[in-house]
Amino acid sequence: MAVRSLRCSSLLVLGLWVLLTGAIARSGGETVSVSSAAGKEAVAGAVDDPELVASEVHMMIKNSTARRALGYLSCSTGNPIDDCWRCDPDWHLNRKRLADCGIGFGRNAIGGRDGSFYVVTDSGDDDPVNPRPGTLRYAVIQEEPLWIVFKHSMVITLEQELIMNSFKTIDGRGANVHVANGACITIQFVTNIIIHGLHIHDCKPTGNAMVRSSPSHYGWRTMADGDGVSIFGASHIWVDHNSLSNCADGLIDAIMGSTAITISNNYFTNHNEVILLGHSDSYVRDKTMQATIAYNHFGEGLIQRMPRCRHGYFHVVNNDYTHWEMYAIGGSADPTINSQGNRYLAPTNPFAKEVTKRVDTDSSVWKSWNWRSDGDLLLNGAYFTTSGRENSGSYAKASSLGAKSSSMVGSITSDAGALRCRKGSQC
Repeated sequence: MAVRSLRCSSLLVLGLWVLLTGAIARSGGETVSVSSAAGKEAVAGAVDDPELVASEVHMMIKNSTARRALGYLSCSTGNPIDDCWRCDPDWHLNRKRLADCGIGFGRNAIGGRDGSFYVVTDSGDDDPVNPRPGTLRYAVIQEEPLWIVFKHSMVITLEQELIMNSFKTIDGRGANVHVANGACITIQFVTNIIIHGLHIHDCKPTGNAMVRSSPSHYGWRTMADGDGVSIFGASHIWVDHNSLSNCADGLIDAIMGSTAITISNNYFTNHNEVILLGHSDSYVRDKTMQATIAYNHFGEGLIQRMPRCRHGYFHVVNNDYTHWEMYAIGGSADPTINSQGNRYLAPTNPFAKEVTKRVDTDSSVWKSWNWRSDGDLLLNGAYFTTSGRENSGSYAKASSLGAKSSSMVGSITSDAGALRCRKGSQC
């Protein structure tokens, strides 16, 4: 039986996203109707003044000593997210502290911070339409904000996509939680989601089935691609400290007007197409997309798309790229890519040394795209082909935090992935 205490809180439900003007039938999703309100919500999630964001994050780093004096910290790693909460031995008594530690374009994602805790006690998922209390599916579909934790370690094999409702945190700290060998996580037309501390792997295509998305609604889902985390028309999303590998399609895909996204501190391994940001070259609503890729480790067995970008504005900062087989960062349809303070270690293959790839585009077109490399460390013959303008003003909308020196990347990303946290000790 689930331990549950739900406090009634006012909730801004993004059901408004599904108002009527035209139907969108997505690969891997229920046929839904979407109005221009969805686009307005996505734009509302964009960061109007990224330079202000950068100054705020610099201030957060500068004030880390002050936070330690308040009892939150007793050590410092140089990773501003981790320095905000990890060194507190009583982290388990103040789990929601995490929601105040976000950076980048997804920094305002609060998840279930303003709601109650929900403890998952049951790893089962035998009825996606009528989930049992105590299961992860039962928790994520609720209308009210919830901070979802796990009573013990478990492997959750989902029969169908886990369709999340707004204002939810899935917090795997203190347990070894795997979402694996079945369907995985869908964040569609919702807002304020935090995914933290999970092992997400071996996700498979599912669908052509009824799936519940809220206590009052379930509907038909077409075939899902088998992404680890699918972000579809959503805003204020933070995916942090997860280990992701070996899914049927992408490990993380963000498409269809999604924005205000941070993907941080994750460990990616053993996969082909790692991260997709942008639906298609013709889907211009993704021009409002802003996403931060920070402090991740792109590890063994990866091939391409770390990330692959369309339209939009993308800040790739202080990541460790130790493996790729084709390329690391790719794009089409004139995305702005701001690469700062990363460490790129090229493979031994002499034909795969280039970090970048302009996908299916002639150089006469992409030469005007704004792609820059600022303070990156290029090793083993790696090279980054820049284009467009180099002045900082051209990258304002793709700047979301202050980059650390690339010499610090090894230490900043050393604990990327799901953490092994024990109650009563530093995480």
